[in-house]
Parts: sequence; C-alpha cells; structure tokens
Amino acid sequence: MSTAYERNRDPILAVLKRILAPSARVLELASGSGEHACYFTRAMPGVTWQPSDVSTAACAAIARALDGEGVTNVLAPRVIDVCDERWDVDRDAPFDALVAINMIHISPWAATLGLMAGAARVLKPGGVLFTYGPYMRDRRHTAPSNEAFDASLKARDPHWGVRDVADVEAAARAQALSLDEIVEMPANNLSLVFYRVGVGGSVR
Repeated sequence: MSTAYERNRDPILAVLKRILAPSARVLELASGSGEHACYFTRAMPGVTWQPSDVSTAACAAIARALDGEGVTNVLAPRVIDVCDERWDVDRDAPFDALVAINMIHISPWAATLGLMAGAARVLKPGGVLFTYGPYMRDRRHTAPSNEAFDASLKARDPHWGVRDVADVEAAARAQALSLDEIVEMPANNLSLVFYRVGVGGSVR
C-alpha cells in the first residue's frame, strides 16, 4: 500500500460521500492498483463501482486485488483508453459519476480532452465528474513541491505535467461540463467537481 494512497483516500472519500448519491453508478478511469475502488466501495456499500485502466496488465492486477476482498459492488475491471472516440462501457451509459484520481498530470493533454469528451457522452444530465491531483492556479504552482513534481514528470515524459485549473476547466466547458467546486486537499492537491449540464442548460 502506497503512502500517497493512505494519505489521500480518506479526504477523497469525504468529498465523494458528499457529492455522490447513495446508489450511484460510478465509472473510475485510470484505476491503477484498484485500491481506491476497494476502499471507497466498502465505505459506500450502495454504490456500484466500475474500475478501468488503459493497461490490460493493470486490469488483471485489479481483478486479482478484488478477488477475495469480499466487495460485491465492484464490477470486473474494463480496459478503457480515454483517448478513444468510444469506450468499452459506452453501452452501459449513462453513469451517475466519473472519477479520475491522479490521471490528468500523468498522461498527455489528449487524455484530458478525451476524459471530458467521454464524460459528456456517458454521464447522465446532472452527473458528476470528479478529478483529483496537483494543479497550477493562475499559471503558478501552488507549492515548491508541486513545481519539483512537475519537473520530474516532464523529465519522464514531456507530454506529462501538472495542468492549470483554467485549462482543465476550459476543456470541460467545451463539453458542457461546469466546474462547480474546487476543494483543497492534503499535500497541495485539489479536487475538481464538475457537473454535466442538462439538455437545454448552460454552463455556469
């Protein structure tokens, strides 16, 4: 179990409990190890959680992690590349919520655009998109540690990096997703809460 996972799981859970309906159908993108799926669904037994990842190896690891955990409200992981024009779960839409934890900065910008386009496609009107991670604000890093992290990400892959909230909001707005809330989180991270505008509605 990672230190970052242990540090962020309860603050994230507190936000999710507040914004998700008790019986929400949730699609998680970039589920990684599946630790969050297990932890959150134990705390929210009425929620149905669909984990996914771009990596088939990660999906296999999630399936192994779920085996024997005793959680019945987590579905078998699906392979989803957010950059695809259609996702493997499109036929299961609409979802009440999409969750993307630590995805936007560890992926090319095209993945963020794909996330927003997919959210507009598979979320029900009024559905929520929750993202979590480090962000810049007004083109400035919120802490020296985030600036150093951004440099390390770009050294690993020049297409990765800490994004500015304004850029992410603009990408969401282009897909009729409204940024409703920015929540300060531990270790200089932020939770961004977007809602899909209903038919005939307007972005706030």
